[in-house]
Amino acid sequence: MKIRTNKEKLPIISVSGTVWHPRGGAGGRVTADGGIMWLAGTGGITYNAKIGDPCIGWAADHLEPGVTTRNKDDECNQAYTILSCIGNEATVRSGDAKGDKGIVTGKHGGCEHLMIYFPQDTLEKLNIDDKISVKATGQGMEFLDYPEIILRSVSPALLEKMNISETAGRLKIGAAKIIPAEIMGSGIGHVSTARGDYDITMFDENMIKKHELTGLRFGDIVAITNADTRYGRAYKKGACTIGVIVHGASKIAGHGPGVTTLITSGQPLIEPFTDENANLANYFL
Repeated sequence: MKIRTNKEKLPIISVSGTVWHPRGGAGGRVTADGGIMWLAGTGGITYNAKIGDPCIGWAADHLEPGVTTRNKDDECNQAYTILSCIGNEATVRSGDAKGDKGIVTGKHGGCEHLMIYFPQDTLEKLNIDDKISVKATGQGMEFLDYPEIILRSVSPALLEKMNISETAGRLKIGAAKIIPAEIMGSGIGHVSTARGDYDITMFDENMIKKHELTGLRFGDIVAITNADTRYGRAYKKGACTIGVIVHGASKIAGHGPGVTTLITSGQPLIEPFTDENANLANYFL
């Protein structure tokens, strides 16, 4: 059954950024057990971590798969990261890879990065500071028959590929993993969920085993139960958030694999179910 949206009313607008160099501090970062680490993570071109690959187990912290981009002007970057939606088409506009196509795969809060998938041959041609444009569309999309369910950062192209059906006034949505809100960390309380992400904490071994989270992948569509992320990020019984895994695990307390919101409701209107196929790589590659 087709779910009605207002997608034909959505503008498609060009926004742009550049391939962004990694940043780091000479003093390293403190881990949850009191150690000091100097590890790769945010920024740059990651040649060997892509959507569909494991997001846990890397010798890295907050690893961003594929290509990290950002606009050098902070106000322009707000538009770049907010208006771009998961599944939007991206195009290289300068350098050796000029004209190559990719797709937006994630938004990373704090550093305000936009991550993009490009094929391996494109990665080999890309350089830091190459220009990238995105055909941004998706913010403002609505389910016309479910006004209480809010869409955030999901493109029409992605929504059409997701495993969604209607049943008794609710939406059943397929997710690779179903995660309890109790283990969500960094990003809780942030007032904007049209950009950025919040993290799954991975420090309770029994909880991780119970919910089979060691198999999480970049690009996984996940469900977070009792999580209301319509206008901020909060615990609420009966709420549910559907999101996508955008960056890798972390050794810092309160941090872990990041989730960007796609669909959310503060009421019990979303019924998630396990769908192992629910990953951006299976939808777009």
